[in-house]
Amino acid sequence: MGKRIYILGGAQTDFSENWSRLNKSLFDLFSTAVLSGLEDANLDPKDIDVGHVGNFVAELFTGQGMLGGYFGHVHPDFSGIPTSRHEGACASGSLAILAAMRDIESGHYETACVVGVELMRNIPGSMAAKNLGAAAWVGREAQGAKYLWPAMFSDLCDVYDERFGLDYQHLAEISKINFANGKNNPDAQTRKWNFSEMSFTQDNEANPIIEGWMRRQDCGQVTDGAAVVILASEKYAAEYAETRNLKLDDIPYIKGWGHTTAPMLMQTKMQESKDGGYVFPWTRKAITDAYIRAGLPGPEALDVIETHDCFSITEYMAIEHFGLTAPGEAWKAIEAERIGMTGDIPINPSGGLIGLGHPVGATGVRMMLDAARQTAGRAGDMQVENAKTVGTFNVGGSGTTNVSFMIGV
Repeated sequence: MGKRIYILGGAQTDFSENWSRLNKSLFDLFSTAVLSGLEDANLDPKDIDVGHVGNFVAELFTGQGMLGGYFGHVHPDFSGIPTSRHEGACASGSLAILAAMRDIESGHYETACVVGVELMRNIPGSMAAKNLGAAAWVGREAQGAKYLWPAMFSDLCDVYDERFGLDYQHLAEISKINFANGKNNPDAQTRKWNFSEMSFTQDNEANPIIEGWMRRQDCGQVTDGAAVVILASEKYAAEYAETRNLKLDDIPYIKGWGHTTAPMLMQTKMQESKDGGYVFPWTRKAITDAYIRAGLPGPEALDVIETHDCFSITEYMAIEHFGLTAPGEAWKAIEAERIGMTGDIPINPSGGLIGLGHPVGATGVRMMLDAARQTAGRAGDMQVENAKTVGTFNVGGSGTTNVSFMIGV
Protein backbone atom coordinates (compact mmCIF):
# COMPACT_ATOMS: atom_id res chain seq x y z
CA MET A 1 0.00 0.00 0.00
CA GLY A 2 1.14 3.54 -0.76
CA LYS A 3 -0.97 6.26 0.80
CA ARG A 4 -2.92 5.38 3.89
CA ILE A 5 -6.69 5.75 3.79
CA TYR A 6 -8.36 6.15 7.16
CA ILE A 7 -11.81 5.12 8.35
CA LEU A 8 -13.14 8.01 10.41
CA GLY A 9 -16.43 6.37 11.34
CA GLY A 10 -19.64 4.95 10.00
CA ALA A 11 -22.95 3.35 10.82
CA GLN A 12 -25.36 0.60 9.89
CA THR A 13 -29.12 0.36 10.18
CA ASP A 14 -30.93 -2.24 12.28
CA PHE A 15 -30.98 -5.26 9.99
CA SER A 16 -34.05 -6.70 11.74
CA GLU A 17 -36.30 -3.90 10.49
CA ASN A 18 -38.65 -4.49 7.57
CA TRP A 19 -38.65 -0.99 6.11
CA SER A 20 -41.64 -1.51 3.84
CA ARG A 21 -43.80 -2.60 6.77
CA LEU A 22 -42.69 0.59 8.51
CA ASN A 23 -43.88 2.53 5.42
CA LYS A 24 -40.30 3.59 4.77
CA SER A 25 -38.49 3.62 1.45
CA LEU A 26 -35.09 2.89 -0.07
CA PHE A 27 -34.31 6.58 0.34
CA ASP A 28 -35.19 6.42 4.04
CA LEU A 29 -32.67 3.59 4.42
CA PHE A 30 -30.04 5.57 2.54
CA SER A 31 -30.62 8.82 4.42
CA THR A 32 -30.73 7.22 7.85
CA ALA A 33 -27.41 5.46 7.31
CA VAL A 34 -25.63 8.50 5.85
CA LEU A 35 -26.71 10.86 8.63
CA SER A 36 -25.87 8.28 11.30
CA GLY A 37 -22.46 7.68 9.73
CA LEU A 38 -21.66 11.39 9.71
CA GLU A 39 -22.75 11.70 13.32
CA ASP A 40 -20.53 8.77 14.30
CA ALA A 41 -17.57 10.40 12.56
CA ASN A 42 -18.41 13.82 14.01
CA LEU A 43 -18.56 15.36 10.55
CA ASP A 44 -21.03 17.51 8.62
CA PRO A 45 -22.27 16.96 5.04
CA LYS A 46 -20.12 19.89 3.88
CA ASP A 47 -17.04 17.95 5.00
CA ILE A 48 -17.60 15.23 2.37
CA ASP A 49 -15.95 15.65 -1.04
CA VAL A 50 -17.32 12.64 -2.96
CA GLY A 51 -19.97 9.95 -2.58
CA HIS A 52 -19.98 6.31 -3.68
CA VAL A 53 -22.92 3.89 -3.54
CA GLY A 54 -22.81 0.09 -3.53
CA ASN A 55 -26.06 -1.52 -4.68
CA PHE A 56 -26.97 -4.64 -6.64
CA VAL A 57 -30.66 -4.82 -7.48
CA ALA A 58 -32.55 -1.66 -6.56
CA GLU A 59 -34.09 -1.54 -10.03
CA LEU A 60 -35.50 -5.08 -9.69
CA PHE A 61 -36.74 -4.74 -6.10
CA THR A 62 -37.92 -1.13 -6.14
CA GLY A 63 -37.74 0.11 -9.73
CA GLN A 64 -35.25 2.77 -8.61
CA GLY A 65 -31.89 3.53 -10.18
CA MET A 66 -29.65 6.63 -10.13
CA LEU A 67 -28.99 6.18 -6.41
CA GLY A 68 -26.17 8.73 -6.25
CA GLY A 69 -28.83 11.39 -6.70
CA TYR A 70 -30.15 10.58 -3.23
CA PHE A 71 -27.23 12.44 -1.62
CA GLY A 72 -28.61 15.84 -2.52
CA HIS A 73 -31.88 15.00 -0.77
CA VAL A 74 -30.21 13.80 2.42
CA HIS A 75 -28.91 17.35 3.07
CA PRO A 76 -28.64 20.49 0.92
CA ASP A 77 -24.88 20.63 1.50
CA PHE A 78 -24.51 17.41 -0.52
CA SER A 79 -26.01 19.06 -3.59
CA GLY A 80 -23.43 19.13 -6.37
CA ILE A 81 -20.92 16.60 -4.99
CA PRO A 82 -19.75 13.98 -7.48
CA THR A 83 -21.24 10.53 -6.90
CA SER A 84 -21.04 7.09 -8.49
CA ARG A 85 -22.93 3.81 -8.08
CA HIS A 86 -21.16 0.42 -8.23
CA GLU A 87 -22.46 -3.09 -8.87
CA GLY A 88 -20.80 -6.45 -8.31
CA ALA A 89 -23.66 -8.47 -6.84
CA CYS A 90 -22.96 -9.20 -3.15
CA ALA A 91 -19.56 -7.46 -3.46
CA SER A 92 -21.09 -4.17 -4.65
CA GLY A 93 -20.25 -2.38 -1.39
CA SER A 94 -16.61 -3.41 -1.57
CA LEU A 95 -16.36 -2.16 -5.15
CA ALA A 96 -17.75 1.19 -3.98
CA ILE A 97 -15.02 1.29 -1.32
CA LEU A 98 -12.31 0.51 -3.88
CA ALA A 99 -13.54 3.34 -6.11
CA ALA A 100 -13.58 5.76 -3.18
CA MET A 101 -10.02 4.72 -2.32
CA ARG A 102 -8.89 5.52 -5.86
CA ASP A 103 -10.47 8.97 -5.60
CA ILE A 104 -8.57 9.69 -2.40
CA GLU A 105 -5.27 8.11 -3.51
CA SER A 106 -5.29 10.20 -6.68
CA GLY A 107 -5.47 13.37 -4.62
CA HIS A 108 -8.70 14.43 -6.29
CA TYR A 109 -10.60 14.33 -2.99
CA GLU A 110 -9.77 14.20 0.71
CA THR A 111 -12.94 12.57 2.07
CA ALA A 112 -15.49 10.08 0.77
CA CYS A 113 -18.84 8.81 2.04
CA VAL A 114 -19.40 5.21 0.95
CA VAL A 115 -22.95 3.87 1.25
CA GLY A 116 -24.07 0.28 0.75
CA VAL A 117 -27.84 -0.11 0.58
CA GLU A 118 -30.46 -2.70 -0.32
CA LEU A 119 -34.21 -2.97 0.24
CA MET A 120 -35.28 -6.57 -0.42
CA ARG A 121 -38.13 -7.54 1.93
CA ASN A 122 -40.78 -5.61 0.04
CA ILE A 123 -41.66 -8.51 -2.27
CA PRO A 124 -42.43 -12.25 -1.83
CA GLY A 125 -39.46 -14.52 -1.15
CA SER A 126 -39.82 -16.44 -4.42
CA MET A 127 -39.61 -13.21 -6.41
CA ALA A 128 -36.65 -12.04 -4.33
CA ALA A 129 -34.84 -15.30 -5.08
CA LYS A 130 -35.46 -14.81 -8.80
CA ASN A 131 -34.15 -11.24 -8.69
CA LEU A 132 -31.00 -12.29 -6.87
CA GLY A 133 -30.39 -14.88 -9.56
CA ALA A 134 -29.23 -12.05 -11.81
CA ALA A 135 -25.73 -12.56 -10.35
CA ALA A 136 -25.53 -15.96 -12.05
CA TRP A 137 -25.52 -16.47 -15.83
CA VAL A 138 -29.22 -16.16 -16.47
CA GLY A 139 -30.59 -19.03 -18.52
CA ARG A 140 -27.45 -21.15 -18.22
CA GLU A 141 -27.07 -22.04 -14.52
CA ALA A 142 -29.19 -23.88 -11.93
CA GLN A 143 -31.96 -24.48 -14.45
CA GLY A 144 -35.01 -25.99 -12.76
CA ALA A 145 -33.94 -25.08 -9.22
CA LYS A 146 -36.63 -23.41 -7.13
CA TYR A 147 -34.00 -21.41 -5.24
CA LEU A 148 -31.04 -20.71 -7.48
CA TRP A 149 -28.38 -19.69 -4.97
CA PRO A 150 -28.95 -22.49 -2.44
CA ALA A 151 -28.80 -24.86 -5.41
CA MET A 152 -25.58 -23.30 -6.71
CA PHE A 153 -23.86 -23.53 -3.34
CA SER A 154 -25.16 -27.04 -2.80
CA ASP A 155 -23.34 -27.83 -6.03
CA LEU A 156 -20.21 -26.36 -4.44
CA CYS A 157 -20.71 -28.77 -1.54
CA ASP A 158 -20.76 -31.60 -4.09
CA VAL A 159 -17.43 -30.37 -5.47
CA TYR A 160 -15.89 -30.29 -1.99
CA ASP A 161 -17.27 -33.70 -1.19
CA GLU A 162 -15.85 -35.16 -4.40
CA ARG A 163 -12.41 -33.54 -4.04
CA PHE A 164 -11.84 -33.72 -0.30
CA GLY A 165 -14.84 -35.21 1.50
CA LEU A 166 -17.38 -33.06 3.38
CA ASP A 167 -19.23 -33.65 6.66
CA TYR A 168 -22.47 -31.69 7.03
CA GLN A 169 -21.90 -31.27 10.76
CA HIS A 170 -18.95 -28.98 10.07
CA LEU A 171 -21.23 -26.72 8.02
CA ALA A 172 -23.81 -26.79 10.80
CA GLU A 173 -21.21 -25.73 13.35
CA ILE A 174 -20.37 -22.66 11.25
CA SER A 175 -24.04 -21.67 11.24
CA LYS A 176 -24.40 -22.34 14.95
CA ILE A 177 -21.46 -20.06 15.76
CA ASN A 178 -22.71 -17.25 13.54
CA PHE A 179 -26.26 -17.32 14.93
CA ALA A 180 -24.79 -17.29 18.47
CA ASN A 181 -22.56 -14.32 17.58
CA GLY A 182 -25.58 -12.52 16.12
CA LYS A 183 -27.23 -12.53 19.53
CA ASN A 184 -24.45 -10.18 20.73
CA ASN A 185 -25.09 -7.72 17.90
CA PRO A 186 -27.75 -5.06 18.63
CA ASP A 187 -28.34 -4.62 14.87
CA ALA A 188 -28.57 -8.31 13.91
CA GLN A 189 -31.63 -9.55 12.07
CA THR A 190 -31.67 -12.82 14.04
CA ARG A 191 -30.71 -11.57 17.50
CA LYS A 192 -34.08 -12.61 18.97
CA TRP A 193 -34.39 -15.88 17.08
CA ASN A 194 -34.43 -19.09 19.14
CA PHE A 195 -32.99 -22.46 18.23
CA SER A 196 -32.76 -25.96 19.65
CA GLU A 197 -29.85 -28.34 19.27
CA MET A 198 -31.84 -30.09 16.53
CA SER A 199 -31.81 -26.83 14.55
CA PHE A 200 -28.22 -27.55 13.57
CA THR A 201 -28.63 -31.14 12.46
CA GLN A 202 -29.96 -32.92 9.40
CA ASP A 203 -33.37 -33.17 11.01
CA ASN A 204 -35.82 -32.29 8.22
CA GLU A 205 -38.34 -30.74 10.57
CA ALA A 206 -36.03 -28.62 12.72
CA ASN A 207 -33.70 -27.75 9.83
CA PRO A 208 -35.55 -28.35 6.54
CA ILE A 209 -33.78 -28.82 3.23
CA ILE A 210 -33.83 -25.80 0.93
CA GLU A 211 -31.77 -27.25 -1.94
CA GLY A 212 -29.50 -30.29 -1.74
CA TRP A 213 -26.91 -29.87 1.02
CA MET A 214 -28.25 -26.45 1.99
CA ARG A 215 -30.74 -26.42 4.84
CA ARG A 216 -32.53 -23.48 6.41
CA GLN A 217 -29.81 -22.67 8.95
CA ASP A 218 -27.12 -22.81 6.26
CA CYS A 219 -28.53 -19.77 4.47
CA GLY A 220 -27.90 -16.06 4.93
CA GLN A 221 -30.96 -13.90 5.38
CA VAL A 222 -32.79 -11.73 2.87
CA THR A 223 -32.45 -8.35 4.56
CA ASP A 224 -33.26 -4.66 4.33
CA GLY A 225 -30.30 -2.59 5.39
CA ALA A 226 -27.68 0.05 4.77
CA ALA A 227 -24.16 0.70 6.00
CA VAL A 228 -21.80 3.66 5.69
CA VAL A 229 -18.08 4.25 6.13
CA ILE A 230 -16.39 7.65 5.98
CA LEU A 231 -12.95 7.44 4.38
CA ALA A 232 -10.24 10.12 4.45
CA SER A 233 -6.71 10.80 3.25
CA GLU A 234 -3.83 10.70 5.70
CA LYS A 235 -3.52 14.48 5.53
CA TYR A 236 -7.18 14.99 6.34
CA ALA A 237 -7.16 12.30 9.05
CA ALA A 238 -4.16 13.95 10.75
CA GLU A 239 -5.94 17.31 10.85
CA TYR A 240 -9.14 15.60 11.97
CA ALA A 241 -7.31 13.88 14.84
CA GLU A 242 -5.57 17.08 15.94
CA THR A 243 -8.76 19.14 16.10
CA ARG A 244 -10.53 16.43 18.11
CA ASN A 245 -7.70 15.62 20.53
CA LEU A 246 -7.29 12.17 19.05
CA LYS A 247 -4.20 10.17 18.15
CA LEU A 248 -3.85 9.38 14.47
CA ASP A 249 -2.42 5.98 15.45
CA ASP A 250 -5.74 5.13 17.08
CA ILE A 251 -7.80 5.68 13.91
CA PRO A 252 -8.28 2.51 11.81
CA TYR A 253 -6.98 2.52 8.25
CA ILE A 254 -6.98 0.24 5.22
CA LYS A 255 -3.70 -1.68 5.38
CA GLY A 256 -4.19 -3.70 2.20
CA TRP A 257 -6.67 -4.81 -0.42
CA GLY A 258 -7.16 -7.45 -3.11
CA HIS A 259 -9.65 -7.68 -5.97
CA THR A 260 -10.14 -10.36 -8.63
CA THR A 261 -12.90 -11.39 -11.03
CA ALA A 262 -13.41 -15.00 -12.08
CA PRO A 263 -15.45 -16.29 -15.04
CA MET A 264 -19.17 -16.03 -14.28
CA LEU A 265 -20.15 -19.68 -14.80
CA MET A 266 -19.60 -21.93 -11.77
CA GLN A 267 -18.90 -24.81 -14.18
CA THR A 268 -16.05 -22.86 -15.78
CA LYS A 269 -14.62 -21.96 -12.37
CA MET A 270 -14.62 -25.59 -11.27
CA GLN A 271 -13.06 -26.70 -14.54
CA GLU A 272 -10.24 -24.16 -14.17
CA SER A 273 -9.50 -25.16 -10.57
CA LYS A 274 -9.84 -28.95 -10.89
CA ASP A 275 -6.11 -29.60 -10.97
CA GLY A 276 -5.14 -27.14 -8.22
CA GLY A 277 -5.46 -27.19 -4.48
CA TYR A 278 -7.74 -24.21 -3.95
CA VAL A 279 -11.29 -24.56 -5.21
CA PHE A 280 -11.37 -20.80 -5.87
CA PRO A 281 -7.86 -19.63 -6.84
CA TRP A 282 -9.25 -16.16 -7.62
CA THR A 283 -10.48 -15.90 -4.02
CA ARG A 284 -7.10 -17.02 -2.76
CA LYS A 285 -5.38 -14.42 -4.93
CA ALA A 286 -7.60 -11.57 -3.70
CA ILE A 287 -6.82 -12.48 -0.09
CA THR A 288 -3.09 -13.03 -0.62
CA ASP A 289 -2.86 -9.77 -2.58
CA ALA A 290 -4.40 -8.04 0.45
CA TYR A 291 -1.86 -9.72 2.74
CA ILE A 292 1.00 -8.61 0.49
CA ARG A 293 -0.17 -5.00 0.17
CA ALA A 294 -0.62 -4.85 3.94
CA GLY A 295 2.83 -6.30 4.57
CA LEU A 296 1.32 -9.23 6.48
CA PRO A 297 2.79 -12.75 6.38
CA GLY A 298 -0.61 -14.44 6.48
CA PRO A 299 -3.47 -15.36 8.83
CA GLU A 300 -1.16 -15.53 11.82
CA ALA A 301 -1.09 -11.72 11.69
CA LEU A 302 -4.88 -11.46 11.93
CA ASP A 303 -6.86 -11.13 15.14
CA VAL A 304 -10.33 -11.40 13.56
CA ILE A 305 -11.89 -12.29 10.22
CA GLU A 306 -15.16 -10.91 8.84
CA THR A 307 -16.04 -13.11 5.89
CA HIS A 308 -18.84 -13.76 3.46
CA ASP A 309 -21.13 -16.54 4.65
CA CYS A 310 -24.10 -16.22 2.31
CA PHE A 311 -24.13 -19.96 2.93
CA SER A 312 -22.23 -22.06 5.45
CA ILE A 313 -20.13 -23.60 2.68
CA THR A 314 -18.93 -20.12 1.68
CA GLU A 315 -17.34 -19.61 5.10
CA TYR A 316 -16.01 -23.17 5.03
CA MET A 317 -14.27 -22.27 1.77
CA ALA A 318 -13.02 -18.95 3.15
CA ILE A 319 -11.34 -20.63 6.13
CA GLU A 320 -9.02 -22.40 3.69
CA HIS A 321 -8.57 -19.50 1.32
CA PHE A 322 -7.50 -17.19 4.16
CA GLY A 323 -4.84 -19.81 4.85
CA LEU A 324 -6.06 -21.03 8.25
CA THR A 325 -5.82 -24.57 6.90
CA ALA A 326 -4.71 -26.32 3.76
CA PRO A 327 -7.29 -26.80 0.99
CA GLY A 328 -9.92 -29.36 1.97
CA GLU A 329 -9.05 -29.11 5.68
CA ALA A 330 -11.30 -26.31 6.96
CA TRP A 331 -12.89 -28.91 9.22
CA LYS A 332 -9.69 -28.98 11.29
CA ALA A 333 -10.10 -25.32 12.29
CA ILE A 334 -13.75 -25.93 13.12
CA GLU A 335 -13.09 -29.03 15.23
CA ALA A 336 -10.21 -27.28 17.02
CA GLU A 337 -12.67 -24.48 17.97
CA ARG A 338 -10.40 -21.87 16.43
CA ILE A 339 -13.14 -19.78 14.79
CA GLY A 340 -15.48 -19.16 17.74
CA MET A 341 -15.32 -16.09 19.95
CA THR A 342 -12.89 -17.82 22.32
CA GLY A 343 -10.73 -19.23 19.55
CA ASP A 344 -7.42 -17.88 18.30
CA ILE A 345 -8.98 -16.41 15.12
CA PRO A 346 -12.67 -15.57 15.67
CA ILE A 347 -14.67 -15.43 12.45
CA ASN A 348 -17.70 -13.17 12.11
CA PRO A 349 -18.09 -11.80 15.64
CA SER A 350 -20.82 -9.69 14.03
CA GLY A 351 -22.85 -12.79 13.23
CA GLY A 352 -21.95 -12.62 9.55
CA LEU A 353 -24.52 -12.86 6.81
CA ILE A 354 -26.18 -15.84 8.48
CA GLY A 355 -26.57 -14.26 11.91
CA LEU A 356 -26.50 -10.51 11.21
CA GLY A 357 -28.22 -10.44 7.80
CA HIS A 358 -27.33 -9.80 4.18
CA PRO A 359 -28.59 -6.61 2.52
CA VAL A 360 -26.64 -7.47 -0.60
CA GLY A 361 -25.15 -4.12 -1.66
CA ALA A 362 -24.42 -3.13 1.94
CA THR A 363 -22.50 -6.22 3.03
CA GLY A 364 -18.98 -5.18 1.97
CA VAL A 365 -19.39 -1.77 3.62
CA ARG A 366 -20.77 -3.36 6.77
CA MET A 367 -17.78 -5.71 6.93
CA MET A 368 -15.35 -2.78 6.79
CA LEU A 369 -17.33 -0.93 9.45
CA ASP A 370 -17.24 -3.92 11.80
CA ALA A 371 -13.54 -4.43 11.12
CA ALA A 372 -12.80 -0.78 11.91
CA ARG A 373 -14.82 -0.93 15.12
CA GLN A 374 -12.98 -4.08 16.23
CA THR A 375 -9.57 -2.46 15.77
CA ALA A 376 -10.70 0.76 17.46
CA GLY A 377 -12.07 -1.17 20.45
CA ARG A 378 -15.61 0.01 19.70
CA ALA A 379 -17.31 -3.32 18.96
CA GLY A 380 -19.27 -3.57 22.22
CA ASP A 381 -20.42 -7.09 23.07
CA MET A 382 -18.84 -8.30 19.82
CA GLN A 383 -15.37 -7.06 20.79
CA VAL A 384 -12.44 -9.44 20.43
CA GLU A 385 -9.83 -8.54 23.04
CA ASN A 386 -6.79 -6.68 21.70
CA ALA A 387 -7.95 -6.90 18.07
CA LYS A 388 -5.54 -4.80 16.00
CA THR A 389 -5.83 -6.29 12.50
CA VAL A 390 -8.95 -7.67 10.84
CA GLY A 391 -9.20 -9.37 7.45
CA THR A 392 -12.37 -9.23 5.37
CA PHE A 393 -13.57 -11.19 2.37
CA ASN A 394 -16.62 -10.20 0.31
CA VAL A 395 -17.80 -12.19 -2.70
CA GLY A 396 -20.28 -11.52 -5.49
CA GLY A 397 -21.99 -14.32 -7.39
CA SER A 398 -20.55 -17.84 -7.26
CA GLY A 399 -17.06 -16.60 -6.42
CA THR A 400 -17.08 -14.26 -9.41
CA THR A 401 -16.21 -10.92 -7.78
CA ASN A 402 -13.73 -11.28 -4.91
CA VAL A 403 -12.62 -8.42 -2.65
CA SER A 404 -10.52 -8.59 0.50
CA PHE A 405 -9.40 -5.82 2.85
CA MET A 406 -6.96 -5.76 5.75
CA ILE A 407 -8.02 -3.19 8.35
CA GLY A 408 -6.05 -2.14 11.38
CA VAL A 409 -4.47 0.49 13.58
